[in-house]
Amino acid sequence: MSGPADLIPRTPLLKVANLGAGYGGMPVLHDVSLEVYPAEMVALVGSNGAGKTTLLRALSRMLPCSGSIVLNGHELAGMTPDQAFGLGLVQVPEGRQLFDRMTVQDNLLMGSYRRQDQAAVNRDLDKIYTLFPRLTERRRQLAGSMSGGEQQMCAMARALMAAPVLMMVDEMSLGLAPVVVQQLMEVLAAIQRDGVTVLLVEQDVQLALSGSDRGYVMETGRIVHHGQARDLIDDPAVQQAYLGL
Repeated sequence: MSGPADLIPRTPLLKVANLGAGYGGMPVLHDVSLEVYPAEMVALVGSNGAGKTTLLRALSRMLPCSGSIVLNGHELAGMTPDQAFGLGLVQVPEGRQLFDRMTVQDNLLMGSYRRQDQAAVNRDLDKIYTLFPRLTERRRQLAGSMSGGEQQMCAMARALMAAPVLMMVDEMSLGLAPVVVQQLMEVLAAIQRDGVTVLLVEQDVQLALSGSDRGYVMETGRIVHHGQARDLIDDPAVQQAYLGL
């Protein structure tokens, strides 16, 4: 039986409304709207060129846009990337973009550069090494000398060191072995259980939806399907277009 608490509407952590963006006068995103709620993992999926990375660039304020982006009650339109980062919007970029000639630990500490509470930073660093045991072994190694899977772990760990309100992960599985991808999905599930909200952007539709609460499907810069992740996996249109069924 539902109680009074079940009747209280939830407030989105991220609310995107009527977003438009593009490059050099060429529109890429068209009237995109989506919501992400606290402690959710939401998948944003679609084929290459659908506009997923462009949407992330707009959300992180690296690309001008029209429409509204509200994070935790703050309108991000007009903010700089650093201001959005300061509000807890943190991105794990496609291609990882580590500081190759710095050690793993120095890369992780770069993620916490805005934080003032050193004791909290140290506690989070210990938690990160528990979450990613491989990085514990590699902490003094140059980040650029690690395998692709280890570099992806480092990129995700660096983002976590920023104490994100919302962590956006762009094409996590790209070029990685399935066993490594499964390990990374387990890490995302663990940090979600710890209260971190995740927006997972993936070409691998099955992977992303299988591990998420809800999902949005993009085609040619538009949201064409959305709903509970399980419902999207079972949707015949999604199965035919993206799952090879």
